[in-house]
Amino acid sequence: MTTRKSDGLQERRVLVVEDDYLIASSLAGTLETHGAEVIGPAASVQEALQLMAGEARLDAAVLDVNLAGDRVYRVADALLARDVPFAFATGYDAWIIPDVYAGVPRMEKPVDPEALIRTLAAEVARRA
Repeated sequence: MTTRKSDGLQERRVLVVEDDYLIASSLAGTLETHGAEVIGPAASVQEALQLMAGEARLDAAVLDVNLAGDRVYRVADALLARDVPFAFATGYDAWIIPDVYAGVPRMEKPVDPEALIRTLAAEVARRA
């Protein structure tokens, strides 16, 4: 697998929370191609929280809003508490996302891989 080293995600640990296997695999592959180490993918809120509890360092995350009918907001809150930047990847309109996450990037599905990389890299750089 070819790795691009100039995208800002090289050696960054990125949590992927997505319940659709094909989408999760695609997101993970895109991130790995750009040098990220993928944590997960997690297909549920509980699985994501368990993965987070076992990770001392997370640099970014991408979250599907709807995980088999359960909203991902508990994971988003846990990421905010740890000051980990993230983006939502969703097919839902913006109104479904509570105002508390107004500053969080929202990517429309199907997610443009290059836009995802640019967005996460910018969020990581902003916190560096």
